[in-house]
Amino acid sequence: MDFLVKHYLSSKCRSKRAWLTCVENGKRSMAITKTEFGAANRRGREARRAGPVAQAARYDGRVRRLIVNIGAGVDLVFDPKRVEGLESATLTALKHVEITPSGLGLHFPLLDADIYLPALLEGVLGSQKWIAAEMGRRGGSVTSKVKAQASRENGKLGGRPRRKVS
Repeated sequence: MDFLVKHYLSSKCRSKRAWLTCVENGKRSMAITKTEFGAANRRGREARRAGPVAQAARYDGRVRRLIVNIGAGVDLVFDPKRVEGLESATLTALKHVEITPSGLGLHFPLLDADIYLPALLEGVLGSQKWIAAEMGRRGGSVTSKVKAQASRENGKLGGRPRRKVS
């Protein structure tokens, strides 16, 4: 950190005070004890032993699917559009998939998005809020005979009432 401070002080940036404040706050907020560090490492080892870990990952543009090899000849294949953070990703961004060092996650550096493999295996494709919004979006776009009939009836009545401007 001292190198960064010295380098920054020698630069011609105008917001040195703000940057130094961030550095100082970062030092305090990023402090971790050896006990906490050891506990985190133990939890990581247990998670790796408990479940499958990613061996390889790639995006197959032909079938538009992410393919994650989780060992023992098993591949997990899924549509990235169904996963929070990847729903509008480009082909280039999806091709740049990395496996985290623990093997428990996938990282997409061009998107700054991460996927936790155990959650993906449990069918958790995003936060509850995101999943609810996706369900609403898909439900609203569904067409059925009942919705078409309701729309026709509403149209006969003059359509949706105009919004009153206050």
